[in-house]
Formats: sequence, structure tokens, C-alpha cells
Amino acid sequence: MTTVRLRSPAKINWTMDVLGKRNDGYHEVRTILQTIALSDTVTVSPADDIEIVVTGETGDLLDQPQEDNLAYQAASALREDAGISFGARIELHKRIPVATGLGGGSSNAAATLRALRTIWRLSLTDADLARIGTQLGSDVPFFLTGGTALGSARGDEITPLSDVAKQRLVVAWSSDAQPDKTTKMYSALESSDFVDDATSARFIKSLERGAVLGDADLSNVFDSVVNRVDPAAGQALADAHAFGTPHLAGSGPAFFLLLAPTAAPEPMVKGLAKTGLTTIETHTISASEALEPA
Repeated sequence: MTTVRLRSPAKINWTMDVLGKRNDGYHEVRTILQTIALSDTVTVSPADDIEIVVTGETGDLLDQPQEDNLAYQAASALREDAGISFGARIELHKRIPVATGLGGGSSNAAATLRALRTIWRLSLTDADLARIGTQLGSDVPFFLTGGTALGSARGDEITPLSDVAKQRLVVAWSSDAQPDKTTKMYSALESSDFVDDATSARFIKSLERGAVLGDADLSNVFDSVVNRVDPAAGQALADAHAFGTPHLAGSGPAFFLLLAPTAAPEPMVKGLAKTGLTTIETHTISASEALEPA
């Protein structure tokens, strides 16, 4: 019996540019995505039907019907696309906080697609998996690539970039996640919030030059929106400036701060924790690290 165990990393966004509304109702996005060491573990083995088992930092996932879990939806979509009736037991050991902008659900879905391709012995390319993943969520195709990448269109058209030099981070989040937070954040965008893709373009040029990342290279359009949707998250972001320059991860409410190579993380971690946030020190990981077995 074959069992596949994969790392399922979280992500941050170095940039998040929203250019405007699309004709299909979504928004046109340019974003530089990055996998980080904070990871779930996805273990997949054959079974009679599709079943999900969740352990670890589950948040509200235990109360969620398994049909609503993105990993379950990924397995179902792949099975339908391949025209097969195989099953699988999908075990998710969660460390990535739920509904915080760190992409845990999308990452689980991508890891599930990769594992099931092996277990079900499907002759599918990464592009085939990305096509299926796009139906599940805009971030899923990125997690089939990992590392550093440009997301275009809805964020689901992925162009791999050179891996950034390893960067230490402190990531912080509140346990009070809002339902449908991402939808609310996009809905709150006004025409005055839309930007061009200049920040993402500058980031790519800096990356090509081998420049060292700095706070000035990063931006997120949702920084200007968070107070309208989630005042508590906005206040946490404002308070975090006492310890560095915070940057939202995706649509938040999780955020991250850059940590200098020789800096001690304790003052930042402890300071943010005193404000009621959960904090961890982590670092960026390359594309090859993101796709390795757990």
C-alpha cells in the first residue's frame, strides 16, 4: 500500500497589487508570492472513498463538513476529471492558522493533488493539476510551484521567479478570524484603491539584480482596506509598527515583519505576543524545499 507524505507550506505576499475589476466579477491582480517554512503535513493513502482527518491546530476545521475542506474538494475534482472511482484517506496535520491569509487550505489542496497523482498513478502534468486547482482557489496553482512566483490575472496564472535569498521573518496573527474575510476585503476596495503593477514590476527587477530585500520593496493594497473591514486587525497592524514594519499576508489578518540576519527575534516575538497575537519566527523557503516530502 502506497502512502505519500508531503510538506504543505504557508505563503506570504511580498506585493499585492489590485489593478481593478474584471468582466468576470473577479479582480485583476499582480502579486509576488513566497512560500515560508511554517507548514502543515499532508499524508495521503488509498481508501475505499475520500475521507479527511484533521489534527493539530485545527481552528474551526473540526466543525466543518469534510465536503467544505479544500483538500476534499481537490480529491473530488481530480477524481471526476480523471474519470475514476478511487478513494483516499487524507490526513491533514495543521500548523498554519486557518483563514488568516497564509494560504493553508490552498496549500493542502495542492499537496493533495500532487499526492493523489502518485497514488492513483495518473499521467497528469503540473499544468493539468493547476487547471484543476484554479477551480478550487486562486492560490492553489502557486502551491504546485512554490518558492517565489508572480501571480497574474486572478492570482492564479503563475510565473516562477528566481528564489529570493533566505529571509527571516516574524509572522503574527489573531485567533479571531472573520467569516468570508477575503470576499469582504475585495468587496471593500474602491476605485481609489486600485493601483498599477509598478510595485510588483520593481520587485522583479530588484530580484533579477540580486538586491537585498527591504521594507520599501514590499506593498499590499489591503493595508488601506483592513480598517474598513476588520478594525481589530487594523489596530493590531498599527500597533505592530512599534516593533518594525508589518506587511499583511494576502488579505490578512496575519502579517509579517522582516527580521535582519543577525537580529534576535525575542524582542519582536514577545512584544507582539503581549498585544494578544500568536507569533512565530520562520523564514522563506525555495521552490525545491516547498515541494519536498515531509
